[in-house]
Amino acid sequence: MAVRQDTIWERFLSPVVRLLIDEDGLQRYADSIDWEKEGDRFRRDDVIIPSYYSSQNFHGITGGYLTYNAAVTYDPITQYVLPPNETTVRQALVDAVKVKPRRILDLGCGTGSTTLMLKRAFPEAEVIGLDLSPYMLVRAEDKARNAGLEIVWRHGNAEKTSFRDATFDLVTASLLFHETPNEVSLAILQESFRLLVTGGQVLILDGNQKTLRQLEWLNDVFEEPYIREYAAGSIEANMGAAGFEAVRSQDVWWINQVTGGVKPIATENVRRYTPTSVDNNDLEGLGSPAFGIIA
Repeated sequence: MAVRQDTIWERFLSPVVRLLIDEDGLQRYADSIDWEKEGDRFRRDDVIIPSYYSSQNFHGITGGYLTYNAAVTYDPITQYVLPPNETTVRQALVDAVKVKPRRILDLGCGTGSTTLMLKRAFPEAEVIGLDLSPYMLVRAEDKARNAGLEIVWRHGNAEKTSFRDATFDLVTASLLFHETPNEVSLAILQESFRLLVTGGQVLILDGNQKTLRQLEWLNDVFEEPYIREYAAGSIEANMGAAGFEAVRSQDVWWINQVTGGVKPIATENVRRYTPTSVDNNDLEGLGSPAFGIIA
């Protein structure tokens, strides 16, 4: 699919952003990594890439996120397109955490920007970042290594993660849902419900659906194939349909929102686990509560 040249992004914003980015530095970074070799460390044969993800361009990048170019350019661009700034927007999700998480799963983690912030906020928690793009995970791992943070990075589909039931206290997703069809967003929330312990929390950071509906031109800023479907939908309604309670949204600088919900506390068969370390190279081979409940 060819990149549209008539978008507001391509015609007006992209040239401005490119003036602010050190493109030579990005190229040097890209050339310093064997992306295929490093990506192979994360690729899992059991992960099927869905067509909605592989057949579309995102942010005007040919091939979407299944290219190393996307992993290299995502952070430099994102820092300029989230008002008032990227850190403030992502911090809103971290500030909305109400549980005391021992295990956190960040879905669609991308280059790990929110994942790293969650680990810094909850240093004792075991944090796992999951993404469909091995290239994004290579970049995320590099960022975590440079920051001195121990995070597990895993190749996987947020709709079907392969983790066992009730293994996380907190499940998050940042800037993911506007890039998925509505039925996929609902499936991700249903999977999040399955993965959470009773009383666990889900938090979704993304574009403000009310604002996007009121200001149609915002949907034309970037090449986002599903953003109109996202704007017309309701994360709150999907959370309720998935079984979450106490569902609430809060505006984040008008153009974004954080929506949260809680998995209801059952009166019977409440499962508990004890924390255990996870090996990124052989996650399922361990008797870790991340993959099974310890009574």
